Amino acid sequence: MPRGKIAAVVILLVIVFLTIALLFIGNYFYSFALDPHAANAFHAGGDKQEYNANASLSPSAIWLENSGANIYLTSEDGLQLRAQRVRQQEDTHRWAIICHGYKSTGSAMADYANAFYERGFSVLLPDARGHGESGGDYIGMGWHERRDVIGWVNTILESDPEADIVLFGVSMGAATVMMTSGEADLPVNVKLVIEDCGYTSVWDEFSVQLEALFGLPDFPILHTTSRICKAKAGYSFQEASAEAQLAKTKLPILFIHGEDDSFVPYSMLQEVYDAAAGPKELLSVPGAAHAESSTVAPEIYWDTIDEFLAAYL
Repeated sequence: MPRGKIAAVVILLVIVFLTIALLFIGNYFYSFALDPHAANAFHAGGDKQEYNANASLSPSAIWLENSGANIYLTSEDGLQLRAQRVRQQEDTHRWAIICHGYKSTGSAMADYANAFYERGFSVLLPDARGHGESGGDYIGMGWHERRDVIGWVNTILESDPEADIVLFGVSMGAATVMMTSGEADLPVNVKLVIEDCGYTSVWDEFSVQLEALFGLPDFPILHTTSRICKAKAGYSFQEASAEAQLAKTKLPILFIHGEDDSFVPYSMLQEVYDAAAGPKELLSVPGAAHAESSTVAPEIYWDTIDEFLAAYL
């Protein structure tokens, strides 16, 4: 065989080998990050406050267990989703939808839910798709969950058409409520958003974790994994952007972030704050790591929320 043809065959084999290797690596990282049933290392730096809250029978957890009722929703793509609901005993039209973080559950947000309940809100705590008792075989990182939240808003409105609704979320839940805020069909009953340590986009957050956990650059791994995610789960990391969604909303938004957060870097606070097009406020909590702001500085945390609620609800 002529040398030119041999070289062409070698080059082709190298291309095929690299393509197969990239697909293998991309599938590995897709499963690592987005398979809700896979054990992975994100927990080590992730939403540990939520996991700890879920691990013990705190007074709030007992309250939720005794008071919560399960309700269900069929998502736009046919999944059965579950939430826990606690309604005020007296008539009120104030509602808070509480969104949990990555690999957590609605019940792990009992402390936050109880705090809103004590402020006169009925509360709804969804299990995000692929989490808890909700269906789904992938984690949407807030992007597909944004549509699920609109479904939960409409579920509230079926029984309370006059509802005034607050969207609240921590970490992935914070990204979820920010992404929800930019949807054109979000009912006007949603009055404001409170996000705690949410990321700018799925691409940005996975880029941080790829470097932190594996010391690897974005290219070509993140590009390949994003394409695999698009094929398997129906979204790309680039399109799942809280920043882009915030630019579309006029809702008042309170942004909260711990200054010692490295899991969702503290620098992202300013980026999402700057992206928001409507009224906005910012709370930066010294000494708080990821999802720890409410425990490190509970008084200023809830005082700031109370002032924001009074101003816009």
